[in-house]
Amino acid sequence: MKSVTTAFASLLLVSLAPLHAADAPPAHKPTFADVSYGPHARQRLDFYQAKADKPTPVVFFIHGGGWLNGDKGGFNNEVPYLKAGISVVAINYRLLPNAEADGLVPPVQGPLRDAARALQFVRSKAAEWNIDKERIGATGSSAGSCSSLWLAFHPDMADAKSADPVARESTRLWCVAVVRAQTSLDPQQMRAWIPNNNYGAHAFGFKGAGNNESAYAEFLAKREAILPWIAECSPYALLTADDPPVYLYYNTPPDMGKPQSSTAHSANFGVGLQEQCRKLGVECELVYPGAPEVQHADAAAYLMERLKLK
Repeated sequence: MKSVTTAFASLLLVSLAPLHAADAPPAHKPTFADVSYGPHARQRLDFYQAKADKPTPVVFFIHGGGWLNGDKGGFNNEVPYLKAGISVVAINYRLLPNAEADGLVPPVQGPLRDAARALQFVRSKAAEWNIDKERIGATGSSAGSCSSLWLAFHPDMADAKSADPVARESTRLWCVAVVRAQTSLDPQQMRAWIPNNNYGAHAFGFKGAGNNESAYAEFLAKREAILPWIAECSPYALLTADDPPVYLYYNTPPDMGKPQSSTAHSANFGVGLQEQCRKLGVECELVYPGAPEVQHADAAAYLMERLKLK
């Protein structure tokens, strides 16, 4: 049981209204800016501290950009959280080219493992920053949402025997609320849900002849050989019955098994994950235009309610 304690540049430009207004300036300066959680220049985070007598919950934001671009400075919706007594962390992480330069295989391990390390680092600061180690909810859009789901579903990466106190901290989450998430990185599964999908090959280092279609063809052809990578890096593959509750927001309605206009951000990803969550008994709220049983209008509303629960 898990213990509890440029082709892709356009991804960043899609409206992130449910999370933040992408072009608005930050309303607050971070309490602590560009805090290092590792040796790489991209391993930095900003911390916004909510004023409170008791340890506060934390929103843990991972920026999007296809793991190829983006920055923690894109998050500027800290005000509602701070007013609600919830502190905020926004992280940078190694992008795929940085991970490749560091020799990581597959390169998506760079962004994913950095997110885990940043979360552990935040927990190591619990006493100093007056935060509740347990009530941490991850959020993000696009690749940031995929990384958030990966954190939510991955078995705890805490190493109780490590000499590094940060590495002894848990990587488990209280909840996760994401926007336009890729919920799977399995090329076969993604094509079953979205027949014209060509997203994801770059995460595993497949470049083909320099275009998405040839890269994806290589991705599919080598799927059997990289199944261990998929099992380790794909959120859907990691989902188990003891995982935290999930909120998924999409801008367009789903149409399972049919071509999509925005393949990387299709609500079909959400339908596929919600079906598996229901099978396993994991709470999952899926929101899109016309969705039934909507309880929270956006990710922020979900996080502010869920993180206040004890």
